[in-house]
Amino acid sequence: MTGTAVVTGAASGIGRAVAYRLQSEGLDVIAVDRDPAGLAPLEADGMTILAADLSTEDGRDAVVAAGEGCRALVNSAGINILKPILDLTVDDLQRIYRVNVDAVWDLTSRIGRTMPSGAAIVNLSSSSAKLASTVEAAAYASSKAAVLSITRSFAYAFAPSNVRVNAICPGIVDTPMQDKVLAEVAASRGMTLEQLSAERAKSVPLGRGSSAEECAGAIWFLLSDEAGYMTGQALNFTGGLVMW
Repeated sequence: MTGTAVVTGAASGIGRAVAYRLQSEGLDVIAVDRDPAGLAPLEADGMTILAADLSTEDGRDAVVAAGEGCRALVNSAGINILKPILDLTVDDLQRIYRVNVDAVWDLTSRIGRTMPSGAAIVNLSSSSAKLASTVEAAAYASSKAAVLSITRSFAYAFAPSNVRVNAICPGIVDTPMQDKVLAEVAASRGMTLEQLSAERAKSVPLGRGSSAEECAGAIWFLLSDEAGYMTGQALNFTGGLVMW
């Protein structure tokens, strides 16, 4: 595959792994994140970097301008606020939604309409969009459920242009965000990190988490011509934790 790919949240975790995978597949990657220091290694490895805060209109405008006509868009940027569910506020919800929902909608809409026939978009949802067991992440979960609806709607909107829009729902993936979630949830539940990690691993039929690179491979599949007959789908990548 040739052309340009835009990857948000590229400074770490799944976004970073995706950026490197797409570069290895021959795409010219524009790596987007609000963390310039985290982007520096990607620039050293030949990617174009763009430091932008997707919670702001100016930040999204910069990404739209850079990504016009791109071949692939991966909306990987996301934030989480972990609190007991009864302590989560509307302000918390709005802070999460500005990145996890508003930015996904805006970039999908404005970049997607400029993409050529055969192009593809992948939006990062989460297994939490389908599971309610981590109640400390309820606001995050609701934002990721919204991503699924956004994905389906734009899959219909862009189908006449042959631009595909899919989502992926990762489960337990070894990333800095996952480490933060585990540590904070364990503390709030009065458990050790080791106890919570073991408990979560037991909930996964395959008995383990995924690497970010494994997840990037699944995202590459959704972008590639091998998935050319898939649009509006939510691909579970959970080791069997979610099967619906």
